Amino acid sequence: MGSWVWGFVTDFFTYETTKSVVVKSWSVGIINRIVQLLIITYFVCWVFIHEKAYQSTDTGIESSVMTKVKGFGYHHNHVMDVADYVSPPQGAGVFCIMTKLIITENQFQGKCAETGKRFSCNTDEDCHKHLGSILSNGVITGTCLNSSDGSKGMCEIEGWCPAENDGVVVMPMLDVNNFTIFIKNSIRFPLFNVTRGNFPSTMNSSEIKSCKYNPDTNPFCPIFRVGDVLNYTGQDVENLAAKGGEIGINIEWKCNLDLSIDYCVPKYSFTRLDEPFSRNAVSKGYNFRFAKYFKTENGTDFRTLHKAYAIRFDVMVTGNAGRFDTVPTLINLVAAFTSIGLGAVLCDLILLNFLKGAEQYKAKKFEEVSDAQIEASLAQSPGSLVSLKGGIKSSCDSGAMSLAASDQQL
Repeated sequence: MGSWVWGFVTDFFTYETTKSVVVKSWSVGIINRIVQLLIITYFVCWVFIHEKAYQSTDTGIESSVMTKVKGFGYHHNHVMDVADYVSPPQGAGVFCIMTKLIITENQFQGKCAETGKRFSCNTDEDCHKHLGSILSNGVITGTCLNSSDGSKGMCEIEGWCPAENDGVVVMPMLDVNNFTIFIKNSIRFPLFNVTRGNFPSTMNSSEIKSCKYNPDTNPFCPIFRVGDVLNYTGQDVENLAAKGGEIGINIEWKCNLDLSIDYCVPKYSFTRLDEPFSRNAVSKGYNFRFAKYFKTENGTDFRTLHKAYAIRFDVMVTGNAGRFDTVPTLINLVAAFTSIGLGAVLCDLILLNFLKGAEQYKAKKFEEVSDAQIEASLAQSPGSLVSLKGGIKSSCDSGAMSLAASDQQL
Protein backbone atom coordinates (compact mmCIF):
# COMPACT_ATOMS: atom_id res chain seq x y z
CA MET A 1 0.00 0.00 0.00
CA GLY A 2 2.80 2.39 0.93
CA SER A 3 4.65 1.72 -2.33
CA TRP A 4 1.48 2.40 -4.30
CA VAL A 5 1.00 5.73 -2.56
CA TRP A 6 4.63 6.65 -3.05
CA GLY A 7 4.41 5.75 -6.74
CA PHE A 8 1.32 7.94 -7.13
CA VAL A 9 3.09 10.88 -5.45
CA THR A 10 6.20 10.56 -7.61
CA ASP A 11 4.09 10.28 -10.80
CA PHE A 12 2.07 13.34 -9.81
CA PHE A 13 5.10 15.54 -9.17
CA THR A 14 6.60 15.16 -12.63
CA TYR A 15 7.21 17.63 -15.43
CA GLU A 16 6.91 17.06 -19.17
CA THR A 17 8.85 19.11 -21.69
CA THR A 18 8.76 19.04 -25.47
CA LYS A 19 11.48 17.12 -27.23
CA SER A 20 11.99 17.90 -30.91
CA VAL A 21 12.79 14.99 -33.20
CA VAL A 22 13.60 15.84 -36.80
CA VAL A 23 12.46 12.94 -39.00
CA LYS A 24 14.10 12.99 -42.42
CA SER A 25 11.50 10.96 -44.32
CA TRP A 26 10.15 11.90 -47.75
CA SER A 27 6.76 10.28 -47.25
CA VAL A 28 6.07 11.79 -43.82
CA GLY A 29 7.45 15.17 -44.86
CA ILE A 30 5.25 15.32 -47.96
CA ILE A 31 2.15 14.38 -45.92
CA ASN A 32 3.00 17.07 -43.37
CA ARG A 33 3.36 19.81 -46.01
CA ILE A 34 0.21 18.74 -47.91
CA VAL A 35 -1.89 18.87 -44.73
CA GLN A 36 -0.48 22.29 -43.85
CA LEU A 37 -1.13 23.54 -47.39
CA LEU A 38 -4.75 22.31 -47.28
CA ILE A 39 -5.34 24.02 -43.92
CA ILE A 40 -3.83 27.30 -45.13
CA THR A 41 -5.84 27.13 -48.37
CA TYR A 42 -9.06 26.51 -46.42
CA PHE A 43 -8.54 29.48 -44.13
CA VAL A 44 -7.41 31.86 -46.88
CA CYS A 45 -9.92 30.93 -49.60
CA TRP A 46 -12.98 29.92 -47.59
CA VAL A 47 -12.77 31.54 -44.16
CA PHE A 48 -11.23 34.88 -45.09
CA ILE A 49 -12.10 35.46 -48.76
CA HIS A 50 -15.48 33.70 -49.14
CA GLU A 51 -16.92 33.98 -45.61
CA LYS A 52 -15.12 37.27 -44.88
CA ALA A 53 -14.30 36.19 -41.34
CA TYR A 54 -12.25 39.35 -40.87
CA GLN A 55 -15.49 41.37 -40.69
CA SER A 56 -18.10 41.96 -38.03
CA THR A 57 -21.53 41.20 -39.49
CA ASP A 58 -24.98 42.72 -38.99
CA THR A 59 -27.80 40.30 -39.82
CA GLY A 60 -30.56 42.25 -38.05
CA ILE A 61 -31.77 44.02 -41.17
CA GLU A 62 -34.64 46.49 -40.72
CA SER A 63 -36.94 46.77 -43.72
CA SER A 64 -40.02 48.54 -45.01
CA VAL A 65 -41.94 47.51 -48.15
CA MET A 66 -44.58 49.43 -50.08
CA THR A 67 -46.28 48.01 -53.17
CA LYS A 68 -48.60 49.34 -55.85
CA VAL A 69 -50.32 47.42 -58.68
CA LYS A 70 -51.53 48.92 -61.95
CA GLY A 71 -53.51 47.54 -64.87
CA PHE A 72 -57.02 46.91 -66.24
CA GLY A 73 -58.72 43.63 -67.09
CA TYR A 74 -62.07 42.14 -68.12
CA HIS A 75 -63.98 39.76 -65.83
CA HIS A 76 -67.70 38.92 -65.89
CA ASN A 77 -67.93 41.36 -68.84
CA HIS A 78 -66.86 44.16 -66.51
CA VAL A 79 -63.69 46.25 -66.59
CA MET A 80 -61.72 45.57 -63.41
CA ASP A 81 -59.36 48.15 -61.97
CA VAL A 82 -56.99 48.08 -58.97
CA ALA A 83 -59.77 48.75 -56.45
CA ASP A 84 -61.63 45.67 -57.76
CA TYR A 85 -58.91 43.02 -57.85
CA VAL A 86 -56.22 43.93 -55.26
CA SER A 87 -56.55 42.86 -51.63
CA PRO A 88 -55.68 44.30 -49.19
CA PRO A 89 -55.64 47.79 -50.71
CA GLN A 90 -53.03 49.30 -48.34
CA GLY A 91 -50.02 48.38 -50.49
CA ALA A 92 -48.32 46.06 -47.99
CA GLY A 93 -45.57 43.51 -48.58
CA VAL A 94 -48.19 40.74 -48.89
CA PHE A 95 -51.01 41.32 -51.37
CA CYS A 96 -53.31 39.40 -53.70
CA ILE A 97 -54.32 39.94 -57.32
CA MET A 98 -57.71 38.30 -57.82
CA THR A 99 -57.97 36.41 -61.10
CA LYS A 100 -61.41 34.76 -60.76
CA LEU A 101 -64.55 35.62 -58.77
CA ILE A 102 -67.57 33.43 -58.05
CA ILE A 103 -70.31 35.86 -57.02
CA THR A 104 -73.45 34.94 -55.10
CA GLU A 105 -75.74 37.96 -55.05
CA ASN A 106 -78.61 39.00 -52.77
CA GLN A 107 -78.07 36.63 -49.84
CA PHE A 108 -80.52 37.07 -46.95
CA GLN A 109 -80.59 35.36 -43.55
CA GLY A 110 -83.00 32.41 -43.64
CA LYS A 111 -83.33 28.71 -44.47
CA CYS A 112 -82.64 27.13 -47.86
CA ALA A 113 -81.23 24.04 -49.56
CA GLU A 114 -77.53 23.23 -49.59
CA THR A 115 -75.72 23.08 -52.94
CA GLY A 116 -72.88 20.62 -52.31
CA LYS A 117 -73.35 17.08 -53.66
CA ARG A 118 -72.26 15.52 -50.37
CA PHE A 119 -75.43 16.96 -48.76
CA SER A 120 -77.88 15.19 -51.09
CA CYS A 121 -80.57 13.16 -49.27
CA ASN A 122 -83.75 11.09 -49.52
CA THR A 123 -84.92 11.31 -45.92
CA ASP A 124 -84.23 13.45 -42.86
CA GLU A 125 -82.07 10.65 -41.46
CA ASP A 126 -79.62 11.23 -44.32
CA CYS A 127 -79.12 14.80 -43.08
CA HIS A 128 -78.72 13.92 -39.41
CA LYS A 129 -75.23 12.57 -40.05
CA HIS A 130 -74.20 16.07 -41.21
CA LEU A 131 -75.36 17.83 -38.06
CA GLY A 132 -72.55 20.07 -36.77
CA SER A 133 -70.66 19.92 -40.08
CA ILE A 134 -68.27 22.79 -40.80
CA LEU A 135 -68.15 21.97 -44.52
CA SER A 136 -71.62 23.31 -45.26
CA ASN A 137 -72.63 26.85 -46.20
CA GLY A 138 -74.69 27.17 -43.03
CA VAL A 139 -75.98 25.29 -40.01
CA ILE A 140 -77.51 21.92 -40.99
CA THR A 141 -81.04 21.72 -39.60
CA GLY A 142 -81.48 17.98 -40.21
CA THR A 143 -84.37 18.42 -42.64
CA CYS A 144 -84.26 16.95 -46.14
CA LEU A 145 -85.82 19.22 -48.75
CA ASN A 146 -87.14 16.88 -51.44
CA SER A 147 -87.01 17.95 -55.05
CA SER A 148 -90.29 18.59 -56.83
CA ASP A 149 -89.21 16.61 -59.91
CA GLY A 150 -88.66 13.40 -57.91
CA SER A 151 -84.86 13.49 -57.92
CA LYS A 152 -82.72 13.45 -54.78
CA GLY A 153 -83.30 16.24 -52.35
CA MET A 154 -80.79 18.44 -50.48
CA CYS A 155 -80.28 19.00 -46.78
CA GLU A 156 -81.61 22.25 -45.40
CA ILE A 157 -79.28 24.89 -43.89
CA GLU A 158 -79.90 27.97 -41.83
CA GLY A 159 -77.73 30.95 -42.73
CA TRP A 160 -77.18 33.20 -45.73
CA CYS A 161 -79.46 32.13 -48.56
CA PRO A 162 -79.32 31.21 -51.38
CA ALA A 163 -76.26 29.06 -50.61
CA GLU A 164 -73.09 29.58 -52.59
CA ASN A 165 -72.51 27.26 -55.53
CA ASP A 166 -68.77 27.29 -56.23
CA GLY A 167 -69.06 24.61 -58.90
CA VAL A 168 -70.10 27.07 -61.60
CA VAL A 169 -67.71 27.58 -64.49
CA VAL A 170 -66.16 31.07 -64.59
CA MET A 171 -63.43 32.15 -66.98
CA PRO A 172 -60.44 33.68 -65.17
CA MET A 173 -59.07 37.14 -65.91
CA LEU A 174 -55.97 36.51 -68.03
CA ASP A 175 -55.23 40.22 -68.47
CA VAL A 176 -53.33 39.97 -65.16
CA ASN A 177 -50.37 38.93 -67.30
CA ASN A 178 -49.79 42.59 -68.27
CA PHE A 179 -50.34 44.12 -64.84
CA THR A 180 -47.35 45.78 -63.20
CA ILE A 181 -46.14 45.77 -59.58
CA PHE A 182 -44.21 48.71 -58.17
CA ILE A 183 -42.05 47.79 -55.16
CA LYS A 184 -40.50 50.42 -52.92
CA ASN A 185 -38.11 48.94 -50.35
CA SER A 186 -35.95 50.76 -47.82
CA ILE A 187 -33.57 48.95 -45.47
CA ARG A 188 -31.28 49.80 -42.57
CA PHE A 189 -28.40 47.99 -40.90
CA PRO A 190 -28.56 49.33 -37.34
CA LEU A 191 -25.09 48.11 -36.29
CA PHE A 192 -23.45 50.31 -38.92
CA ASN A 193 -26.26 52.90 -39.24
CA VAL A 194 -26.42 52.34 -43.02
CA THR A 195 -29.66 52.96 -44.95
CA ARG A 196 -30.35 52.09 -48.58
CA GLY A 197 -33.24 52.05 -51.09
CA ASN A 198 -33.97 49.52 -53.82
CA PHE A 199 -33.62 51.96 -56.71
CA PRO A 200 -31.05 54.72 -57.34
CA SER A 201 -31.83 58.17 -55.95
CA THR A 202 -30.82 59.60 -59.32
CA MET A 203 -33.71 57.83 -61.09
CA ASN A 204 -36.41 60.36 -62.04
CA SER A 205 -40.16 59.84 -62.43
CA SER A 206 -40.07 59.46 -66.20
CA GLU A 207 -37.44 56.72 -65.96
CA ILE A 208 -39.47 54.84 -63.36
CA LYS A 209 -42.67 55.04 -65.41
CA SER A 210 -41.00 53.74 -68.56
CA CYS A 211 -38.71 51.01 -67.18
CA LYS A 212 -39.45 47.33 -66.61
CA TYR A 213 -37.34 45.04 -64.45
CA ASN A 214 -34.92 42.77 -66.28
CA PRO A 215 -32.19 40.88 -64.40
CA ASP A 216 -29.67 41.52 -67.18
CA THR A 217 -30.50 44.88 -68.77
CA ASN A 218 -32.36 46.71 -66.00
CA PRO A 219 -31.72 45.03 -62.62
CA PHE A 220 -32.58 48.08 -60.47
CA CYS A 221 -35.94 49.02 -61.99
CA PRO A 222 -38.62 48.76 -59.25
CA ILE A 223 -41.48 47.91 -61.66
CA PHE A 224 -42.18 44.24 -62.36
CA ARG A 225 -44.50 42.88 -65.03
CA VAL A 226 -46.62 40.07 -63.54
CA GLY A 227 -46.15 37.85 -66.58
CA ASP A 228 -42.36 38.19 -66.30
CA VAL A 229 -42.42 37.38 -62.58
CA LEU A 230 -44.40 34.20 -63.28
CA ASN A 231 -41.99 33.24 -66.06
CA TYR A 232 -39.02 33.63 -63.69
CA THR A 233 -40.66 31.00 -61.45
CA GLY A 234 -41.37 28.67 -64.38
CA GLN A 235 -45.14 29.37 -64.26
CA ASP A 236 -47.61 31.07 -66.60
CA VAL A 237 -50.83 32.94 -65.97
CA GLU A 238 -53.01 30.22 -67.54
CA ASN A 239 -51.88 27.72 -64.88
CA LEU A 240 -52.30 30.06 -61.93
CA ALA A 241 -55.34 32.18 -62.82
CA ALA A 242 -57.91 29.38 -62.51
CA LYS A 243 -56.96 28.08 -59.04
CA GLY A 244 -54.61 30.77 -57.75
CA GLY A 245 -51.15 30.38 -56.25
CA GLU A 246 -48.46 31.95 -54.07
CA ILE A 247 -45.44 33.71 -55.51
CA GLY A 248 -42.44 34.88 -53.47
CA ILE A 249 -40.38 37.92 -54.43
CA ASN A 250 -37.17 37.95 -52.40
CA ILE A 251 -35.06 41.11 -52.14
CA GLU A 252 -31.59 40.16 -50.94
CA TRP A 253 -29.12 42.72 -49.60
CA LYS A 254 -25.53 41.49 -49.18
CA CYS A 255 -23.33 44.50 -48.51
CA ASN A 256 -19.56 44.63 -48.10
CA LEU A 257 -19.15 47.98 -46.37
CA ASP A 258 -15.37 47.88 -46.85
CA LEU A 259 -16.17 48.85 -50.43
CA SER A 260 -18.07 51.89 -51.67
CA ILE A 261 -21.66 52.18 -50.44
CA ASP A 262 -22.74 52.29 -54.10
CA TYR A 263 -22.04 48.54 -54.29
CA CYS A 264 -24.67 47.89 -51.63
CA VAL A 265 -27.53 47.05 -54.02
CA PRO A 266 -30.48 44.62 -53.98
CA LYS A 267 -30.69 41.33 -55.84
CA TYR A 268 -34.14 39.96 -56.75
CA SER A 269 -35.16 36.32 -56.94
CA PHE A 270 -38.55 34.71 -57.55
CA THR A 271 -40.11 31.42 -56.51
CA ARG A 272 -43.49 29.69 -56.30
CA LEU A 273 -44.07 29.22 -52.58
CA ASP A 274 -46.93 26.70 -52.88
CA GLU A 275 -45.02 24.43 -55.27
CA PRO A 276 -45.20 21.44 -52.85
CA PHE A 277 -49.02 21.53 -53.12
CA SER A 278 -49.35 22.23 -56.86
CA ARG A 279 -49.66 18.50 -57.69
CA ASN A 280 -51.92 17.59 -54.77
CA ALA A 281 -55.41 16.30 -55.43
CA VAL A 282 -56.82 18.72 -52.82
CA SER A 283 -56.02 22.19 -51.48
CA LYS A 284 -54.51 23.45 -54.71
CA GLY A 285 -53.92 27.11 -55.35
CA TYR A 286 -55.14 29.98 -53.19
CA ASN A 287 -58.62 31.37 -52.58
CA PHE A 288 -60.58 33.33 -49.98
CA ARG A 289 -64.05 34.81 -49.47
CA PHE A 290 -65.28 38.28 -48.69
CA ALA A 291 -68.68 39.94 -48.73
CA LYS A 292 -70.21 43.36 -49.43
CA TYR A 293 -73.13 44.23 -47.17
CA PHE A 294 -76.23 46.27 -47.93
CA LYS A 295 -79.63 47.17 -46.40
CA THR A 296 -83.07 47.15 -47.96
CA GLU A 297 -85.41 50.10 -47.53
CA ASN A 298 -87.03 48.44 -44.50
CA GLY A 299 -83.61 47.87 -42.84
CA THR A 300 -83.09 44.18 -43.65
CA ASP A 301 -79.45 43.19 -44.14
CA PHE A 302 -78.34 41.36 -47.27
CA ARG A 303 -75.02 40.80 -48.92
CA THR A 304 -73.15 39.82 -52.06
CA LEU A 305 -70.66 37.00 -51.42
CA HIS A 306 -67.43 36.74 -53.43
CA LYS A 307 -65.23 33.67 -53.59
CA ALA A 308 -61.94 34.94 -54.99
CA TYR A 309 -59.18 32.91 -56.59
CA ALA A 310 -56.01 34.95 -56.48
CA ILE A 311 -52.27 35.03 -57.02
CA ARG A 312 -50.77 35.97 -53.69
CA PHE A 313 -47.43 37.83 -53.71
CA ASP A 314 -45.11 37.76 -50.69
CA VAL A 315 -42.33 40.36 -50.83
CA MET A 316 -39.56 39.11 -48.51
CA VAL A 317 -36.43 41.06 -47.57
CA THR A 318 -33.24 39.34 -46.38
CA GLY A 319 -29.60 40.31 -46.11
CA ASN A 320 -26.56 41.16 -44.05
CA ALA A 321 -23.75 43.69 -44.01
CA GLY A 322 -20.11 43.31 -43.00
CA ARG A 323 -17.23 45.64 -42.18
CA PHE A 324 -13.60 45.00 -41.16
CA ASP A 325 -13.11 44.47 -37.44
CA THR A 326 -9.86 43.74 -35.59
CA VAL A 327 -11.36 41.31 -33.06
CA PRO A 328 -12.76 38.64 -35.47
CA THR A 329 -9.65 39.02 -37.61
CA LEU A 330 -7.33 38.17 -34.71
CA ILE A 331 -9.57 35.32 -33.53
CA ASN A 332 -9.56 33.65 -36.94
CA LEU A 333 -5.82 34.21 -37.43
CA VAL A 334 -5.13 32.46 -34.12
CA ALA A 335 -7.47 29.63 -35.18
CA ALA A 336 -5.62 29.33 -38.49
CA PHE A 337 -2.15 29.17 -36.89
CA THR A 338 -3.38 26.66 -34.32
CA SER A 339 -4.95 24.45 -36.98
CA ILE A 340 -1.68 24.22 -38.89
CA GLY A 341 -0.44 22.07 -36.01
CA LEU A 342 -2.89 19.37 -37.10
CA GLY A 343 -0.31 18.35 -39.69
CA ALA A 344 2.10 17.39 -36.92
CA VAL A 345 -0.60 15.43 -35.10
CA LEU A 346 -1.40 13.44 -38.24
CA CYS A 347 2.27 12.73 -38.93
CA ASP A 348 2.78 11.57 -35.32
CA LEU A 349 -0.11 9.13 -35.71
CA ILE A 350 1.47 7.72 -38.85
CA LEU A 351 4.95 7.48 -37.35
CA LEU A 352 3.81 5.94 -34.06
CA ASN A 353 1.35 3.41 -35.49
CA PHE A 354 1.76 2.63 -39.18
CA LEU A 355 5.44 2.71 -40.19
CA LYS A 356 7.95 -0.12 -39.69
CA GLY A 357 10.21 2.12 -37.62
CA ALA A 358 7.42 3.09 -35.19
CA GLU A 359 9.13 1.58 -32.14
CA GLN A 360 12.39 3.36 -32.92
CA TYR A 361 10.52 6.66 -33.33
CA LYS A 362 8.75 6.14 -30.00
CA ALA A 363 12.12 5.54 -28.33
CA LYS A 364 13.50 8.78 -29.76
CA LYS A 365 10.39 10.86 -29.09
CA PHE A 366 9.56 9.75 -25.53
CA GLU A 367 12.33 9.56 -22.92
CA GLU A 368 12.10 9.51 -19.14
CA VAL A 369 14.72 11.36 -17.14
CA SER A 370 14.89 11.03 -13.34
CA ASP A 371 16.93 12.92 -10.78
CA ALA A 372 19.03 9.81 -10.15
CA GLN A 373 19.98 9.56 -13.82
CA ILE A 374 20.96 13.21 -13.97
CA GLU A 375 23.10 12.93 -10.82
CA ALA A 376 24.80 9.79 -12.13
CA SER A 377 25.55 11.49 -15.46
CA LEU A 378 26.93 14.58 -13.74
CA ALA A 379 29.09 12.36 -11.53
CA GLN A 380 30.65 10.74 -14.59
CA SER A 381 31.41 14.05 -16.30
CA PRO A 382 31.15 16.95 -13.84
CA GLY A 383 30.25 20.35 -15.31
CA SER A 384 29.02 18.92 -18.61
CA LEU A 385 25.56 18.37 -20.10
CA VAL A 386 23.96 14.97 -20.25
CA SER A 387 25.86 13.11 -22.92
CA LEU A 388 24.07 11.95 -26.04
CA LYS A 389 23.64 8.29 -26.77
CA GLY A 390 25.66 6.88 -29.56
CA GLY A 391 24.03 7.04 -32.97
CA ILE A 392 21.94 10.13 -32.22
CA LYS A 393 22.94 13.26 -34.09
CA SER A 394 22.48 16.76 -32.74
CA SER A 395 21.00 19.34 -35.07
CA CYS A 396 22.23 22.89 -35.32
CA ASP A 397 18.98 24.30 -33.91
CA SER A 398 18.02 24.56 -30.22
CA GLY A 399 18.85 21.05 -29.09
CA ALA A 400 16.55 19.18 -31.48
CA MET A 401 17.29 15.56 -32.22
CA SER A 402 17.62 14.58 -35.89
CA LEU A 403 16.76 11.13 -37.18
CA ALA A 404 18.23 10.33 -40.57
CA ALA A 405 16.65 7.82 -42.91
CA SER A 406 19.47 5.40 -41.98
CA ASP A 407 18.43 5.53 -38.29
CA GLN A 408 15.00 3.97 -38.81
CA GLN A 409 13.23 1.57 -41.11
CA LEU A 410 10.35 3.38 -42.87
